[in-house]
Amino acid sequence: MFRSASAPPPPGDCAVELRGVRRTYGRGGSAVHALRGVDVRFARGTFTAVMGPSGSGKSTFLQCAAGLDRPTAGTVWLGGEEITGLGENRLTELRRSRVGFVFQSFNLLPSLTVLQNVLLPRRLAGLRPDRRRAAELLARVGLGEYERRRPAELSGGQQQRVALARALVTEPEVIFADEPTGALDSRTAGEVLALLRGTVDEFGATVVMVTHDPVAASYAHRVLFLADGLLAGQLDGPTPAAVADRMVALAPSAGAVS
Repeated sequence: MFRSASAPPPPGDCAVELRGVRRTYGRGGSAVHALRGVDVRFARGTFTAVMGPSGSGKSTFLQCAAGLDRPTAGTVWLGGEEITGLGENRLTELRRSRVGFVFQSFNLLPSLTVLQNVLLPRRLAGLRPDRRRAAELLARVGLGEYERRRPAELSGGQQQRVALARALVTEPEVIFADEPTGALDSRTAGEVLALLRGTVDEFGATVVMVTHDPVAASYAHRVLFLADGLLAGQLDGPTPAAVADRMVALAPSAGAVS
């Protein structure tokens, strides 16, 4: 798969939306305002990178958008359903069936085979273990012959490919990726990013990715910039140089959380 230079698809139904989202940690004079009122929409079938200086609130942003953390104020919507006020059981069920995750640390279970790791989200969601689909996804990420291997037998790049196949196995409405190439060398990172972009271009997936790397961000349709817990701009059709220039212009702030 190669990066496409085509423009993002026209806005359709919204995959994820944040309305006036605030997240505060602590109280009184020691309170830290990680997000200060964020309004943003992610159209279906788009790839968005989220960037900002250390402490800008980008990790908190991702956690709130994915339903892993609850906003102090504001609402989060997934596919037209507000998830902010859902009970923990329903929220867990929703994450397992409608959301995919890719993390920097891979988070594969060492005791399971590659195929079993890919199938795990379906088992947790109470869905039938579709071995055929899992095998097809592994073949798409170039690991069709590794089904019986354990994670320890794979390189970092191969483990991240397994993590991507695992994220896709439930056919999620949106994939959240948190620094997915942070532990990889530049060549392997490019291969993983091309696969992520391919899930959008070929499968119509929606991807929201936090990254610190301008090259990684250039695989996205657009880049959102955060500073001091607020949206500080957007760049469509990003190039590494343009992203780097924007990042230089964003001064880091003290006292925030990432």
